[in-house]
Amino acid sequence: MPILELKKVVKKYRVGKEIVTALNSVDLSVETGEFIAILGTSGCGKTTLLNIAAGLERPTRGEVIFRGVAISKLKENKMVPFRRTQMGFIFQSYNLLSAMTAQENVALPLVFDGIAPKERIKRARKVLAGVGIADRSMHKPAEMSGGQQQRTSIARALITNPRIIFADEPTGNLDTKTTMEVLALLQRAVKDNGQTLILVTHDNDVARFADRIIQMVDGQIVAEERGGMSI
Repeated sequence: MPILELKKVVKKYRVGKEIVTALNSVDLSVETGEFIAILGTSGCGKTTLLNIAAGLERPTRGEVIFRGVAISKLKENKMVPFRRTQMGFIFQSYNLLSAMTAQENVALPLVFDGIAPKERIKRARKVLAGVGIADRSMHKPAEMSGGQQQRTSIARALITNPRIIFADEPTGNLDTKTTMEVLALLQRAVKDNGQTLILVTHDNDVARFADRIIQMVDGQIVAEERGGMSI
């Protein structure tokens, strides 16, 4: 059974007096352990697709099924536990709290699970070591490079051992060398932990590292191809 399915998903927005169709009858099936890239230019609907797949937005029509549960029909108070325990998120802008150290940022998701402070920090340090920045655990975001901040963001996404990770342009603010390092980390997470990764990108070179590339144009999936390039 696929870990995630989108069935005939439509998403429409009202912009002034106009109705804009962001997604037009999208079907997508994602297998456990798969690394998928959603590729397309700005405005093609790829981030909307990611948000709906993650339950951050509701579709206008259609269904989103995650591990057998129709999450598109869940109320927000039922959806929150799914996102907290089953899903990890990585953003282009890192979304780290400036007043917190790397280890505090990474440990933050564990607060909601009632895990004791010492245990939270212990786990955070372990995950930070896994992404190669154990020596930055006591640094705040302003004291880290963009690549180090994104590694911290990845560690935060991994700390709850989620079933699926959603990454929205995670390499968009990084140079070429750091982009390759981040992609290697993400590939390794999928392979070593059996996790599923859905990554949104406008960059063909980034998309090629995914197992499968989904090409989007004007709110529709227009093509699929195999990737699988390794670093």
